[in-house]
Amino acid sequence: MWKLHEIQQAMAMASVNVLCMNPKDKDISYANNSSIQKNILLKTKSILEETIKDTLSKFMLVTCMKVADLGCASGPNTFFPTNEIMDTITRICQQSHRESPELQVFLNDLPQNDFNTVFRSISDFKKDKGDLRGSCFIAGLPGSFYERLFPNKSMHFIHSSTSLQWLSKVPRGLENNKGNIYMSKSSSHDVFKAYSEQFQIDFSNFLHLRSEEMIDGGRMLLSLIGRSITDPTSKDCCSLWDLLTKSLLDLVAKGLVHEFDVDSFNLSYYNPCREEVIEIIENEGSFNLDKIEIFEENWDFEDNDYSPNFIFEKNKSGLNVAKTIRAISESILASQFKEIIIDDLFTRYAQHVGEHLSHEKTKFIIIVVSMTMK
Repeated sequence: MWKLHEIQQAMAMASVNVLCMNPKDKDISYANNSSIQKNILLKTKSILEETIKDTLSKFMLVTCMKVADLGCASGPNTFFPTNEIMDTITRICQQSHRESPELQVFLNDLPQNDFNTVFRSISDFKKDKGDLRGSCFIAGLPGSFYERLFPNKSMHFIHSSTSLQWLSKVPRGLENNKGNIYMSKSSSHDVFKAYSEQFQIDFSNFLHLRSEEMIDGGRMLLSLIGRSITDPTSKDCCSLWDLLTKSLLDLVAKGLVHEFDVDSFNLSYYNPCREEVIEIIENEGSFNLDKIEIFEENWDFEDNDYSPNFIFEKNKSGLNVAKTIRAISESILASQFKEIIIDDLFTRYAQHVGEHLSHEKTKFIIIVVSMTMK
């Protein structure tokens, strides 16, 4: 008989290998349930423009600027960064009466990402850019950003949005996290330490790999979902996944899910705090930290700065959040608990989230980091 820690170790790599945004059609696809990610991109738009402007000023003689979007997924948000980069470069070059450099854009995600949809969308994107379409060359690049992706000293600008909170693997040492699928108030100190150390390893590795690939003076702009305080049990870190755990335990009580399957499952995910991010960047040493900002985004994508007349409806908000989380986590959950329970799981999850939001408005915490290669 396999022991719990042996099951968890096997699951550590298996869950990462099936991680992908939901490619299913219509109602539950990532493409139709990624409005939170779009809201985050909109809020970081001014920082992206500022970063591109600075990058362009440093490489005025470059005839082809190489940029990448790491964790591009597929759907309406995939080309947002590329579009903003192209528009910013064109505007700046027109203002200074200089010729715009060509762009070579690499869209990166894990191999199981729906690249077919991405490729089919390229022609429509270029058509929308009109006269600019001949100056932008787009390629898909499957692979983990926790591995090398580009040749030495080849990249001018790298962007990643809401991806780096996903770890390279489930941390080791979570045997004492029974009854949870992530960090929780009931988790032991060892669990918090294991998650924090895995993020430190992964983010340090990410920075080191990018330092080998980037030209001196190149820029990187990252945004990731974190937490507002150092306490790893803060509500903006754990509540979202606590409610999913509660939904799974509902199914355990009904005999639809085995308790052992819940005990042996943990997410390959981590919400860092601002202090952790700064410390890792400084200790790794390859980049100068130019700017770090934090902003909030409500769980329900319809309750945002662009919808001042939003009226809260418990059931609708619960469903909105459940669809968002299902779109990013279904592949992992189905690999552990089987596809047959997914609809029931997220029906219960929507109910729990709606009830939670009726008592307390909880927010995602977004950490935005702008860096320059030394």
